[in-house]
Amino acid sequence: MEHWHTSWLSCTLEVVSATDPSLVGRSGIVVSESRNTVTVEEHDGMSIFAKNTIQFTINNSEPVVGSMVCQRPEDRVQRKYRRN
Repeated sequence: MEHWHTSWLSCTLEVVSATDPSLVGRSGIVVSESRNTVTVEEHDGMSIFAKNTIQFTINNSEPVVGSMVCQRPEDRVQRKYRRN
């Protein structure tokens, strides 16, 4: 969970689970993050993913449940999270 408290810009994001099965396995470099979305630069262009519909890894870490991090990046960095 320590990667939840850092900036994700220029980190590698890989989708490991999603409500849309076609998103699973997509990966790229994070170029922007907002409250509800994360923008990733893939080999064929930019993709915008809704956080609340995906689970993803940052730099091959443990999976992050996107719906738990639906807040502004500056708020996410300072927030305290409970372990499941």
